[in-house]
Amino acid sequence: MDTGIRPMRPEDVPEVVATSLAADTVFADAGVVLPPDDPRELIEHADRILVAGEPVRGLAATVFVDGHTHLEQLAVHPGHGRRGLGSALLEAVCAEAAERGDREVTLTTFRDLAWNAPWYARRGFVPLAREDWGPDLEGLWAAEERAGIRVLPRVVMVRPLG
Repeated sequence: MDTGIRPMRPEDVPEVVATSLAADTVFADAGVVLPPDDPRELIEHADRILVAGEPVRGLAATVFVDGHTHLEQLAVHPGHGRRGLGSALLEAVCAEAAERGDREVTLTTFRDLAWNAPWYARRGFVPLAREDWGPDLEGLWAAEERAGIRVLPRVVMVRPLG
């Protein structure tokens, strides 16, 4: 499998959808019940999606929030996990953001799941205090609540870019 990272192409949509849905099974396996998700909605509203692999086995979808890059979803097919695809995708997102002049990348994630906030913390992300959120991030947080995503404690995190 080629693990090269590149922008998503229209013909990648079926593999991106399949990878996203497969990645969600990791939560179910851990006993976390999330609301049903249609990855096509993410594909439609994301500003940019990077993929890893031929065929696609990982993806990073970003949106612009309060004038900077926000990682909306990072997903790796569980059959291809623990091989560095997630880290490579995350670093590609941060590198692209820095090239655009962004000073930071934000994300929301589950605070206590090992492959969520602790994983991001090892990669330079820190919790972002609520008083430092912009209006778009506040709106995103509220949208997560309406969607029923907050089945466990969540946190907003930020990684300053050099």
